Amino acid sequence: MTSNPVLVGDGHLPLRDVVAAELRRLILDGSLRPGERLVEDRLAQQLGVSRNPIREAMRVLEAEGFLDVVSRRGAFVAKLSARQADDLFHVRLALEPLGARLAASVEEPETAALERAWEILELVRDSGPGQDLDVLSTLHTELHSLIFEMTRNDYLIAIAIPMVKRGQWLLRQSAPLQDPAAWTEHHGLIEAIAAGDADLAEAAARHHVLSVRSTLRPRLDPAD
Repeated sequence: MTSNPVLVGDGHLPLRDVVAAELRRLILDGSLRPGERLVEDRLAQQLGVSRNPIREAMRVLEAEGFLDVVSRRGAFVAKLSARQADDLFHVRLALEPLGARLAASVEEPETAALERAWEILELVRDSGPGQDLDVLSTLHTELHSLIFEMTRNDYLIAIAIPMVKRGQWLLRQSAPLQDPAAWTEHHGLIEAIAAGDADLAEAAARHHVLSVRSTLRPRLDPAD
């Protein structure tokens, strides 16, 4: 499936961030395919901006792992191999249980973040099967980002949010996010954080990561 890029030159956010968000969306929905070379002039024309914000946005996406920049060859949409996916899950197993524990341990919980987390889960539940995969993957990324933001640990947030976005790409390609059952484990995780039960939150996060990994592994080509 392909989608037409939108003109982003009139956005109100910093232009680099607007362009990065649009390029990220095009990568996530498959309009820009793994291994495809990105041409600055062409993207600038498509998105209605100059080359500078395109170049700055590419640096952002390279840092997030969405692009591979090769000297004298240019920027290419990264390919996520089975080995890289496994590496990503090793990092998730280290960071997500820690994030859940710290989020549950804060003295004054982030009420607004918790409310938004429940709102996301209700949106997914009420929508039923077959909801747009782009919407679901965005909500999934927001939910996991909220958990890290609830830790109030700037160092962890800086490390974890790019990992969450990278994970969105993998989930968008391979995981059954359109299946409501894929979201059920999040309820227990958010409940544990809301209750301030750090041990239970940590265990729920670890179980969730292991469950997703076991679901994804058969879908990945071991030869990649």
